[in-house]
Amino acid sequence: MDALVTTEWLAGELAASDLRIVDATYLDPALGRDPAADYEAAHIPGAVFMNLAELRDTDSDLPMMLPTAEKFASRMQTLGLGDGSRIVIYDSSPWHTAARAWWMLRTFGAHDVAILDGGLAKWQAEGRDTASGKEQLRHRHFTVWADDKGVRTLDQMKTNIGSGAEQVVDARSAARFTGEEPDPRPATHAGHIPGSKNLPYDRLFNADATWKTGDALASAFAEAGVDMEKPIVTTCGSGITGSVLAFGLHLLGNDAALYDGSWSEWGADRSTPKVTGTA
Repeated sequence: MDALVTTEWLAGELAASDLRIVDATYLDPALGRDPAADYEAAHIPGAVFMNLAELRDTDSDLPMMLPTAEKFASRMQTLGLGDGSRIVIYDSSPWHTAARAWWMLRTFGAHDVAILDGGLAKWQAEGRDTASGKEQLRHRHFTVWADDKGVRTLDQMKTNIGSGAEQVVDARSAARFTGEEPDPRPATHAGHIPGSKNLPYDRLFNADATWKTGDALASAFAEAGVDMEKPIVTTCGSGITGSVLAFGLHLLGNDAALYDGSWSEWGADRSTPKVTGTA
């Protein structure tokens, strides 16, 4: 299964016994929408709802840190996702949060994972069937496993400031990156990690919200000054849109790491250097 699949492909695979479909929509409560309620109103037939708002380290002061491997595996089992599943994820979020679910699943050992290009909006625009209510799937075993090679911590990012071993690419808007726009989180400095480059996540999408691919996708990274031959770490505000950059890089054959704490951690930590202005 390709990492990015089309609505046509998914429609042809709906009856496959090993296929699992996941709605991983996450929204800011300020938007006035409840993604769980939206899911129950209309979802792709067979899809289950992955609640990213709860699938995190709830003991951390940071908003979206990875949960423990045990917690993640338990939640996947209750959703009917398990070893041997082919998992296709979609969302209806302006932040393209399917990428966060994709990154988490791969971090915790699921490797046959794809994102539906265009998400639910494209599926519905094509007049394809949807279902309502909740789907009841049989629990499946999900092996407890975590591979942290694609995860960067605060200490690792501090070390990288001196070594420059990995390029840091920030998915936030240009105004947030330069510091022109203040950070929305209390007691969080404006600006960016010294030496990092800025590639707002929305530049990885076409006007119809499908992913750019091939040369168009590569050009987005090249225009941001990213060298595809060197190691890359992505970052953002809380680890969500940094996952979008990580998925885009994966499509280009580069398995980048993600700084999970991102600016919500770095910007609020008094011991970290911060700069404003352009890269």
